[in-house]
Amino acid sequence: MTVKTDYARFDIHDELTAPAGSERLLKSITTSGGEVSKLVGVLAGSPATLRAFARLRSELHAGDLPPATAIRIGLAVAERRGDGYSVAQHARSARLSGIGLDEISQARGFASGEPKEGALLAFLKGTIEADGHPPHHLLEEAREAGWTDEQLLEALGEAALQEFQSHVANAAGLPQDQIDASVLPAAA
Repeated sequence: MTVKTDYARFDIHDELTAPAGSERLLKSITTSGGEVSKLVGVLAGSPATLRAFARLRSELHAGDLPPATAIRIGLAVAERRGDGYSVAQHARSARLSGIGLDEISQARGFASGEPKEGALLAFLKGTIEADGHPPHHLLEEAREAGWTDEQLLEALGEAALQEFQSHVANAAGLPQDQIDASVLPAAA
């Protein structure tokens, strides 16, 4: 059954209601013990969009960027986009990954208590906010902090993926899942 809440602007599909090209991917998620998130349920309304999202996410997660870094990027982008749904999802993932509340709060503002992480987030913030080319010194500072060009390119890909996720979540008006309020510190 599709779910349309007072807040969702698009149908949230499951494997029984998804269009022909999406049901197989949704079924594989539930068969492997996973749960179909509201975001994926919305994306299922367009099989091509769902496949593109799943492929990009899968490829990036198989890359060289540490998972905790990808979570920080997700927090920063979601906060910048005013995407409460994704902030809550990323905060939950961060806590499950052992990232502390202070670090979650800082990441929401493109910062980190860890200098290496902070340099990468500053580079991404400069890239997202740039009107044209980002400041070159931010790239050099990220490299000097120890990030490889491969990791920097993956971080840009992760930021693009998170921008897309936030655009969809905001356009759909996705309601937040029930998440323990203790994982949602205020942005720094």
